[in-house]
Amino acid sequence: MSQLQLTGVGYYKPVTAREVDTWNKLCHFHAEEPLAFGRDSRTGHITASAFILSPDFNNVLLTHHRKLDRWLQLGGHCDGIADVPFVALKEAYEESGLSRIEPLRDRIFDVDIHEIPAHGAEQTHLHYDVRYLYRAAEGEFKVSDESHDLAWVPLTQLEEYTDAASVLVVRDKLAAYMNSAA
Repeated sequence: MSQLQLTGVGYYKPVTAREVDTWNKLCHFHAEEPLAFGRDSRTGHITASAFILSPDFNNVLLTHHRKLDRWLQLGGHCDGIADVPFVALKEAYEESGLSRIEPLRDRIFDVDIHEIPAHGAEQTHLHYDVRYLYRAAEGEFKVSDESHDLAWVPLTQLEEYTDAASVLVVRDKLAAYMNSAA
């Protein structure tokens, strides 16, 4: 399958049946929902995530998310900004405290659609999460108020932090992704 572009989201080259299905659902939502980049829990929304790798590519920075109480990649809501790569990088800086983060590629690394449980006034809804791949170039991380903790997690030990396929995908796709970058 060829690489595809979605305005405000970026380029993606889905390979597996799961990736094609998820990309098609994201494209449909993007085309049909006027508030796709908003934050309305009645409709769901597009979100932006960052898988940040250590300089040696052996670890990924995870946050123990305060609201969801689980280990996840960094990221957040677009809040009306229809530039998902920008939002992913902004969230990466805000949530990590790192002083320099480099995009590894100029295209999407992964797309995931997952359900967010009801919380306060927000009802259960979907996040159409677009993920990008980065490398920490310098700086020490600092825990933000959105997290209980941050940790450099060895890719070989991800299961000690999470069993979520949406996070484990970073390890599972990384080898093929890095080979295609060469």
